[in-house]
Amino acid sequence: MKYLSILLIIISGTLSAATLKSGPMLGHTALRGANIWIETNEPTVVKIKYWQKDDAKNSYVVSAKTSKETYNMHTFKLDNLEPGLSYDYQIIVDGKAFPEKKETYSFTTQQLWMWRTDPPAFSVLTGSCNFENEEAHDRAGTPYGGGYEIFDAIAKQDAEMMLWLGDNWYYREVDFDAEQNLIYRASKDHGRDFLQPIYQKFSNYAIWDDHDFGPDNSGSYFIFKEKALDIFKNIWANPSYGMPEADGIFTKVRYNDVDFFLMDGRYHKSNENFPDGPEKQMFGPEQILWLKNQLVASRQPFKVIVGGSQMLNDYHRWEGWDKYRYERDSFLKWLDETKIEGVIFLSGDKHHTELLKIPRENAYPLYELTCSPFTAGTHEKYIDSEREKPILVQDTLVGQKNFCKLSFDGPRKDRNITIESFDADGKTLWSKKFKQSVLTYSQHGN
Repeated sequence: MKYLSILLIIISGTLSAATLKSGPMLGHTALRGANIWIETNEPTVVKIKYWQKDDAKNSYVVSAKTSKETYNMHTFKLDNLEPGLSYDYQIIVDGKAFPEKKETYSFTTQQLWMWRTDPPAFSVLTGSCNFENEEAHDRAGTPYGGGYEIFDAIAKQDAEMMLWLGDNWYYREVDFDAEQNLIYRASKDHGRDFLQPIYQKFSNYAIWDDHDFGPDNSGSYFIFKEKALDIFKNIWANPSYGMPEADGIFTKVRYNDVDFFLMDGRYHKSNENFPDGPEKQMFGPEQILWLKNQLVASRQPFKVIVGGSQMLNDYHRWEGWDKYRYERDSFLKWLDETKIEGVIFLSGDKHHTELLKIPRENAYPLYELTCSPFTAGTHEKYIDSEREKPILVQDTLVGQKNFCKLSFDGPRKDRNITIESFDADGKTLWSKKFKQSVLTYSQHGN
């Protein structure tokens, strides 16, 4: 009888052990669909019950089983939704609602404004470089990460979308020397408590840079890149990843009247020291062709090209598309010849924030916003030299930990964009606003 009681206790403990480890995280949110990601602490059955707000009697339930093959993660792709409506939902793990003290989460689908009204005003929060300390495996000396209260400030912002610009976690030497170790870092740092309010409040989208892909400055030659890609696809809830002709994480996100082209600057990237020419690439010919087709097809007033590393800066020593001139300059020449309007570049990685303005002859200037870091170490010691760049927009260089916000408003044919940087407490550091007409050939950016 004694051993039977012990066995029953063990069985009971095992049966009740399944719980939500991380999430829920709201991912891609469309007109009639929404992606919701979760992670459990062990394989189990998870359900989402969802309904239009104030109409719980007419609910839908979708079910899935998490497994070790997908790292106990799953992205639910909800349907039966309608545009511009708010929905409540509940997570049920192994038959138990989670968490007990919060009955529901919520989200709102995008509005069906096309051919009907002016586009809605909306905002996108963004930034990069989140380093979460782990003394046992970090390098000796002063901890590289800190200031995690910045995520509290982000969660208090009024916005619809959160765009993670890479280095969303930092693989260490103990992680990337064996592919089975990569998931430890990704799961642990993606699941930090202070990130959960952001995951639940905004529609989250992400790209990667070197540190959440593999080793520092790594690229296509990283031997575990397939594993890194598999983890990234399972841990985020983007609309898609790559194309049949080219693997990777690149995709397009249309939010209201803005197209965001999320680029993959790692999976196909040549080593920076490879001789420049047709064989040296950051994005690769298939991805560049995909981007060109997307830009030609886009009719949106703002077209935001999103990359992990800086793309337009020729005045720095760090990683960037400027080290791949054959590929980059060919694309920029095509961009000018095709007269694509409304293009803005957005990047992270640099451990400081700045807005760059690159003039072009008989064309509007190209702007690139770089936003970094969230919590990783800053490049404050390089700030004075960074001020010397002729392409730097005055008063936009930030050497402290910060995040950024892009806001879009105005009537359909006269939209505005406001770009802001905020410190770790949510205080505005700088703000710049300009009209979509600044990014047209008719005004040459003047």
